[in-house]
Amino acid sequence: MRDTSISYPFSCLRDTPFGPVALLWSVHKGVPKILRIVLSKPGVSARDRVHNRFSGLTPSTFSEIDSTAERITAFLEGEDVRFSLDILLMDMCTVFQQKVLRAEFSIPRGKVSTYQRIAGHSGYDKAARPVGSALARNPFPVVIPCHRAVRTDRTLGGFHGGLEMKKALLELEGVLFDSQGRVTPDRMYYRNRRPQ
Repeated sequence: MRDTSISYPFSCLRDTPFGPVALLWSVHKGVPKILRIVLSKPGVSARDRVHNRFSGLTPSTFSEIDSTAERITAFLEGEDVRFSLDILLMDMCTVFQQKVLRAEFSIPRGKVSTYQRIAGHSGYDKAARPVGSALARNPFPVVIPCHRAVRTDRTLGGFHGGLEMKKALLELEGVLFDSQGRVTPDRMYYRNRRPQ
């Protein structure tokens, strides 16, 4: 997906155990805000993804952005890091996606939830697929930990940085998997809603 309506004037790159991570940011109403976080994918560096998809970026430092970049690096190294939504420009997401992202943000470290449970918690009982789509388009992976969403059968589903990274991040958080590669049921967050 290429964003044509949003200007990405600044970038901040960090090397992490999962490859480079890029933060694309701008000053919004006088405050620095992250517009997008780009993870490396298997075989494709975030550095290359940013270079190929977003032109005219200026490498820049700003204390709030640098601090978030360092915290993302620490998180990807396995540290228990808590983020704030204040640094993100959530306004660029639809109301539905914002609700989904906020529900995902609330899942604590070491827990996961299913797309269906997130849908129910967000007030959209029958919207598991749209929830999955909203998380697939999450512009803020890691800060909004979309790696903590799994399928109803507790298998991984998708992730920006690939399934290997998703599983590794969950394992760093202490999430266990059974012999069939499913998250153990004791790690589930948000209750199942009763059928209407």
